[in-house]
Amino acid sequence: MTIHQNGIYVQPGQGRSYYFGQDLYTFKAIGEETGEAYALCEVIVAPQGGTPLHRHQRENESFYVQEGEIEFQLDDRTLVATAGTFLHSPQGQLHRFTNLTVTDAKMLVWVTPAGFEKFIAEVGKAVNGQITPGASLSPEDLDRILTTAPKYGIEIVPPPSQQG
Repeated sequence: MTIHQNGIYVQPGQGRSYYFGQDLYTFKAIGEETGEAYALCEVIVAPQGGTPLHRHQRENESFYVQEGEIEFQLDDRTLVATAGTFLHSPQGQLHRFTNLTVTDAKMLVWVTPAGFEKFIAEVGKAVNGQITPGASLSPEDLDRILTTAPKYGIEIVPPPSQQG
């Protein structure tokens, strides 16, 4: 484990980037740089992009919307978050987010402790070079996500139509 005693400096457009479906996750800080205390990523949520309903058994997750409008579900509450909105989802809380608009939205996601970045690195598609639009998740992608999530303490709740 390496803790950067001189701090972390990441310029705009820099960081480790992965597509998770159509959404672009760019990690500005990862656990190995923060003593595993936290990971911070910038997420560009494509129109109709977002996450399924899920919960983290290991991490707290906080969101700060920078641009656009994102619908969040925290347990049984549905909230619309616009630029400047902060939300916190504690460990174990069911939550999801969706961009229901026709333009990209951007937010910062802070995960404490770190670890979530390893899940995204494993199931996402690494961006090496120029940023291009992400693709929708294929059935194989969804399978890999559902199979890998428990390894990272993430429970994904299928939509009611898919629950058996």
